[in-house]
Amino acid sequence: MTADPVDAAGDGRAGAPPAAGGRILQAATAEFHDRGYEAASIRSIARRAGVDSALVHHYFDDKAGLFTEVVRVPLRPDRIVAEVLAGPPAPSGRRLVHVVLPPWERPAVRPAAIALMRSAVGTGAGSAMVRSFLKRELIGQLARRVGGPDADLRASLAASQMAGLLLMRFVLGIEPLASAPIGRLVDTVGPVVQWHLTGRVLAAEPDAGHPGTVDPGT
Repeated sequence: MTADPVDAAGDGRAGAPPAAGGRILQAATAEFHDRGYEAASIRSIARRAGVDSALVHHYFDDKAGLFTEVVRVPLRPDRIVAEVLAGPPAPSGRRLVHVVLPPWERPAVRPAAIALMRSAVGTGAGSAMVRSFLKRELIGQLARRVGGPDADLRASLAASQMAGLLLMRFVLGIEPLASAPIGRLVDTVGPVVQWHLTGRVLAAEPDAGHPGTVDPGT
């Protein structure tokens, strides 16, 4: 029987899998540790667990889902971003803020989500895996949607805006941001995220003395 799926908003982790699922989790933990998130594959994890690749997909859907189970995060950041990008590009900045913030408000999600953020800024092997996961599944998705030669930079700028918002509101608890209504944050932060996603990165003038500026452009 397939483990219960985790929805994009992060309503909870999948139920504990039976023996085969447990072996897959153990194999995935070792594979991610040994090879990193990028290099590890469903096939190599299945081989280490002694099962067919189809069984890994049966229990855990894909590599991103398996990784979130390994690190015990009760939400799927990659699905959140996919949900945002499924709509029209124009309001995607506001939609990103609107979709990302509510799961962090839930007591069942917040501690693990904060732990993931803290892990991402750490120095161990686990921290490197988390950063690799976030770079590929979040920033990578944004960059592919943004397109253009500066897509990676603009996606990173948008992600940095969201990371700063999450850090100040949920990790540091800085007021009045920590208790500001989500609707107001959507209205104020959303356009900034949109500016990063749709802006045009310009090279610095030869005598400007700084690395460059970001122009809203289109």
